[in-house]
Amino acid sequence: MNPSLAYCHVVASVLAADGRMDESEREFLNQLMAKLGLSEQEREDVVHFENTNGAEEAVQAMPEQERRQLMDDVLGAVLADGKISPLEQQLVHRLTEVLGL
Repeated sequence: MNPSLAYCHVVASVLAADGRMDESEREFLNQLMAKLGLSEQEREDVVHFENTNGAEEAVQAMPEQERRQLMDDVLGAVLADGKISPLEQQLVHRLTEVLGL
């Protein structure tokens, strides 16, 4: 899987952890997808949580600096709406472990 696509899938999964994604969270995700150069089809896949197989493995294989940047973006995404739900908090904790950080 394309590392940028995997990166965005992971961020989107955290944003949707509480069962909803508000406008500020959607904007954060859209800006991230644009920054990482995702194609229109890749953006659709991320937004609709399609073709996610292998995303976790792809981000695990990233160099440490990129995994740390991913965590920074995940934290920015979680804070985009000004609140952290318990589900988002659990997912961030799990992701930290998965990424070995």
